[in-house]
Amino acid sequence: MVLGITSVSIAQDTLKLNLRQAEQLFLSKNYQLIAQQYQTEQAKADVVTARLFDNPQLSYENLFYNHETNRFLETSAATGQYSAALSQLVKLAGKRNKNIQLANTGVKLAEYAYYDLMRTLRYNLRSTFYKAYYAQQSALVYHDQIESLDQLLKASEAQFKFGNVALKDVIRIRSEYYKLKAEYIALLNEIEDLKSTLKLLTNISSSTNLLLIIQPADDLEYSLQRQSFVQLLDSARLNRADLQLAKTEAIYAQNNLSIQKANAIPDIEISLSYDLKGNYPEKYTGLGIKIPVPLFNRNQGEIKKARILIEQGNVNLKQQEAVLENELYNSYKTALQTESLYLSIETGFNKNFEQLITEVTKNFKNRNISLIEFLDFYDSYKESILQLNLLKYERMNAKEEINYVTGSTIFK
Repeated sequence: MVLGITSVSIAQDTLKLNLRQAEQLFLSKNYQLIAQQYQTEQAKADVVTARLFDNPQLSYENLFYNHETNRFLETSAATGQYSAALSQLVKLAGKRNKNIQLANTGVKLAEYAYYDLMRTLRYNLRSTFYKAYYAQQSALVYHDQIESLDQLLKASEAQFKFGNVALKDVIRIRSEYYKLKAEYIALLNEIEDLKSTLKLLTNISSSTNLLLIIQPADDLEYSLQRQSFVQLLDSARLNRADLQLAKTEAIYAQNNLSIQKANAIPDIEISLSYDLKGNYPEKYTGLGIKIPVPLFNRNQGEIKKARILIEQGNVNLKQQEAVLENELYNSYKTALQTESLYLSIETGFNKNFEQLITEVTKNFKNRNISLIEFLDFYDSYKESILQLNLLKYERMNAKEEINYVTGSTIFK
């Protein structure tokens, strides 16, 4: 299986994948992004259409049957008759250039729609990756605890046969064992759902087993204190694709009004004609011009609609600016609170807790503590590690929300 990324390694249908590699696959293989690119290409084709001039029209008429000579389709000067005309529509009021300008604005709309879709999908990718990774770490805790309890359960059942362990203690251990297995299975199912989302976003085969990896630098390089809210707000106003989309929609509405006003001015049609014998004098040549008289229809309805679209676009732009600022403020405050909580936890918490649970297990085997105390501590250990992994995910997801609401890669 070849993915075109040198650092991606595969062994026995297991793909080791870090976030950088997942992003590369996402950018090159995501079906939604590829489909949106076609929308941009279609918009560019509209520019080609707008640049084209109207085709000239050629008309020809021939005498079908001459009842005096009993002949069909005569063209001779003596007994035949035919006429021909060539006409060309000439658009006035700069309609062609205005349509080109409108089509170019349409290309920008399609491009910003593409970037906004990429922004949303990239956030989904990165957030899902972190959630799956830390759930994967929590699953290791369950796995180790289940193996440990399995050994304890077997030893207790053996001692029960000799009358050294009470039945209630064996049942209590077995109950905790089954509870852990049920929670473990539920967590594994959640991880599979998350990995399924990742596979869809990166176009990885559904049968591939993913092993997610986070580089140490991902955690070390993240520092929210380096960025102020004002800096992030400036970045959001500059880079948010949905805000640029709203601005471009307002420009599109202005260009549309310009076209509708131009459409109120009628175009002219110039023609050149030749008639063999149907006019005076014979072999008549004529130059003609045709122009509609705008007495009733001056495109009033479309002009009014265009003005309403401008007002609507301006309101939408203000709404989008308000949404942007509120989203950023909420994400920034959440990230600060999450970072503060994370930094308040001792860096050696996880390691110290693991050493402590080892000592507690040893003391239980030596009967220095009761089964209830042991299981309560065991459960506390599990919950603490799960909460720590959840906090780590929320911390990394908080930085992804900052990237998402600013429309830029503030934190890589």
